[in-house]
Amino acid sequence: MNRLRLWGMKRAFQTTIEAGSITYTPDELIAYLIDAEYDDKHNRKIERLTKAAKFRYKANVEEIIFLESRNIEKNKIFQLADCNFIKKAENILITGSTSVGKSYIASALGHQACNNGHRVLYFNTNKLFTILKMAKADGSYLKWVDRIEKQDVLILDDFGMKPLDSAKRHFLMDIIEDRHARKATIIASQLPVVKWHETIGEGTVADAILDRIVHNAHRLELTGESMRKNNQKNNTFVQLNLYAF
Repeated sequence: MNRLRLWGMKRAFQTTIEAGSITYTPDELIAYLIDAEYDDKHNRKIERLTKAAKFRYKANVEEIIFLESRNIEKNKIFQLADCNFIKKAENILITGSTSVGKSYIASALGHQACNNGHRVLYFNTNKLFTILKMAKADGSYLKWVDRIEKQDVLILDDFGMKPLDSAKRHFLMDIIEDRHARKATIIASQLPVVKWHETIGEGTVADAILDRIVHNAHRLELTGESMRKNNQKNNTFVQLNLYAF
């Protein structure tokens, strides 16, 4: 088992032997060992995919706070969590003011995609553009574009924080063109979608990019107060109660 790298099967078999009494029939023991090996391989694959994604947050769909004030439909989130949008190569656009939970939801959906065996890559948009600019200089640009193209889900966080210059428009166009109708993209932005055209700039290019992003996209438009402020208020309230106690 060691030589074949059947780690899950090895651990299950070792645990069974150490228990001192084997109550399995031969066919039950084989089924038990195979199940253990499958679970081990599946869990290690999820761990590998999650590590490679480089998420900003360790997020979980079940831990999303569904409040009416946040304008988040629970049914909508769990429909997206089944990952059919990946199979259909559909996009998700998450907008809202600062700290309302856009990045967390994007990361939660990304984690769910990893759990379902999909390859995911997370980037802060401006940092990605910086990486691609450096890649242009050192000759690795095409390798980066190819790597991004192969991801089942690409998450672009904090999109539109700054207007795009000519180089960034070119980078974005390359990415979106390669993924259009083939792979899913999740974009989180403080700007409403109607302002993206102005942020991208150069009308013809902006039209081409937005046509590929928006037409098959699910939209989540978050509202409400900053989740960070709410957490700080809750922490302060707890601390005051502890002091009072």
